[in-house]
Amino acid sequence: MTEIVAATATNNEKQSATADARLAAIVDSSFDAIISKDLTSIITSWNLAAERMFGYTAEEAVGQSILMLIPDHLKSEETEIISRVRGGHRVASYETTRRRKDGALISVSLTVSPIKNANGEIVGASKIARDISAAKESERRIRLLMREVNHRVKNQFAVILSMVRETSKRSSDPREFEELIRARIMALSRSHDLLVTSEWAGASLFDLIQEHLKPFGREEQILLSGPVLTLQSNAVQNLGMAFHELGTNSSKYGALGSEDGQVEITWTIGSSAQGSGTQDLGAKDLGAKDLGRSVGASGGRDFQLLWTETSTPRPDDKGDESARKGFGTVVLQRVAPQSLGGSAQLERSPGRLSWRLSAPLASIIVPQAGIEGDDGAALGFGI
Repeated sequence: MTEIVAATATNNEKQSATADARLAAIVDSSFDAIISKDLTSIITSWNLAAERMFGYTAEEAVGQSILMLIPDHLKSEETEIISRVRGGHRVASYETTRRRKDGALISVSLTVSPIKNANGEIVGASKIARDISAAKESERRIRLLMREVNHRVKNQFAVILSMVRETSKRSSDPREFEELIRARIMALSRSHDLLVTSEWAGASLFDLIQEHLKPFGREEQILLSGPVLTLQSNAVQNLGMAFHELGTNSSKYGALGSEDGQVEITWTIGSSAQGSGTQDLGAKDLGAKDLGRSVGASGGRDFQLLWTETSTPRPDDKGDESARKGFGTVVLQRVAPQSLGGSAQLERSPGRLSWRLSAPLASIIVPQAGIEGDDGAALGFGI
């Protein structure tokens, strides 16, 4: 009988050892930090995930107070946790902040449960900590994005309402009004698509011009010259509106509506023509974005853009008189330049139209994006 009892005890010990080994393996392989401590908050066990999360090895952590992980302003949390554990209560998952060995703060989700001995007495606590810093950062970015989207939507509504109001003042025919509004909203959409493609990181000035002049065809009649710039979102919207109005006017009354017409768009930084190189929209795109050399950042300089178009004068060309009328003129002389903190001049004579924009470079390009210019060679940039 004694032998049977001894054998049973040995078997139970083996089973217990096996269970302990299995539990230890699970703890060590966990992606979550699993830490145990006694009722005085002294760490008694520390798994590999805790080492990765907090930067302390098991040798460094075991025997130390759990308070070394808690920022000063949150140390009262530990008193509350121990109080609840002593009462036999489990602390459900909650989010807080902890400190790594290097001093960095991380966001964690904690779950704390009482540890009992063989007699059922509470002797400590088991804590599971999950690093949720990445999730918190994603939430922060989503909140920022939603605020940005909210701002952009409100801004777009304001622009569209202004378009409707100003266009209605100058359109007596409902069909004409509908066509003009549709075209202008589609122009806004093209600018918006460029920004969405780049995740609101900006858009190339070349791409912006390409998108807004593409609907008018005649790409062989359009020449571009200037450094490669990445425009910030406000500049994309306002310059996009300006290019749409200039393109529309040109296709109806100017160079893009004439077989012999030509449009030249040039831009420079300050008074220097550094980095300019002719771009023919009728040739094959050779990737202008990837060409060029850095010519510095935006500090304290001006952006100068000139749209010039020439064509054989039409018999009904009214020169300066027609240049003062229409919503397009409002955009070119007031809306676009004022939104960019600059000024503009719109001049027209029979067979010729020019629009010159001057604005602080800081209101045009994405901060720290830099400027690229080519070596002066003719490069293709096709629509």
